[in-house]
Amino acid sequence: MQTRQNSRGIQFRRSALCSLAVGVLMLATGCNRGQLPRELGKMAPAFTIHDGAQTVSLSQYRGKVVVVTFWASYCAPCMEEFPSLLALHQRLPQLNILGVSIDDNVQAYRNFLASYHVDFPTVRDPSQDVMHRYGTVQIPEAYVINRSGHIVRKYVSAQDWNDPEIYRTLSATLNPKQ
Repeated sequence: MQTRQNSRGIQFRRSALCSLAVGVLMLATGCNRGQLPRELGKMAPAFTIHDGAQTVSLSQYRGKVVVVTFWASYCAPCMEEFPSLLALHQRLPQLNILGVSIDDNVQAYRNFLASYHVDFPTVRDPSQDVMHRYGTVQIPEAYVINRSGHIVRKYVSAQDWNDPEIYRTLSATLNPKQ
């Protein structure tokens, strides 16, 4: 009996330490909860990516609200969030979503786009240059950029893009009160 209680105590402490470590990591990377990330309110770093198939530039979205999301085909949390991101794209067609994949493998990238029926623009940046300019250290990560080009929100880790709070935030960014 004593051994069973000790084992439970050890499991509890391990679980608590793990939760604490995750919390610290989320705060350090500018999670969408807690303190505001340093990037908020700043101009979004400009970029142009040419991946051999297409060229995409953030300047194409000037005057529009855009969500820039960093992802990869091998990223399990990215796979988890993509269905809700696609649903958001259908629900808010005036919201521009730009996917930036860090995939090295072109075929894996194309297979992902085909299997998830991705219907918003995506581009590959295997150098991860753009991702690093934004200060992204883990994927998925997304930035909401307003019409004037300022970062107004940052989302770290997989999101349920159908969450009412996220929807309200995006709707308010699309339709700011005069």
